[in-house]
Amino acid sequence: MRNYTIRQAREADAALILDFIIELAKYEKAENEVEATEQDIVNTLFGAQATSHCLICENNDKPVGFAVYFYNYSTWQGQNGLYLEDLFVSPDERGKGAGTALLKYLANLALEKSCGRFEWSVLDWNKPAIDFYDSIGAQPKNEWLGYRLSGDALTAFANS
Repeated sequence: MRNYTIRQAREADAALILDFIIELAKYEKAENEVEATEQDIVNTLFGAQATSHCLICENNDKPVGFAVYFYNYSTWQGQNGLYLEDLFVSPDERGKGAGTALLKYLANLALEKSCGRFEWSVLDWNKPAIDFYDSIGAQPKNEWLGYRLSGDALTAFANS
């Protein structure tokens, strides 16, 4: 395992973050779904109204991965939770500890912020990621289904 450095992203990282997002979308076979622009990244991760956060993972000062996260809330626990929206590690760094370093950083952040849980989602076909998550003791939420409203459906429902 390499000695990775994890740091909070800065506004100057917006282009890098967008590049990582596009690479993640390619991996997930959804490149055509990326609508974000560099300015969107600046506004939503670093603007006054930002509620999400980003980490950059580096190996010898070279960015090799990122993670985007935000805080949610559990009414049953009466505590905040930390939700990992996206994690991506460059293909040449996979299996060398970068993903573990990012997840450990976030797990420690969740503890530091008194979060009751640390959650994320994974595509059901992403066996390497599922195997990795299983290996660190994460448990799948088998009885929960994710739902989403977006685009025209979101607008139509909001206006109904």
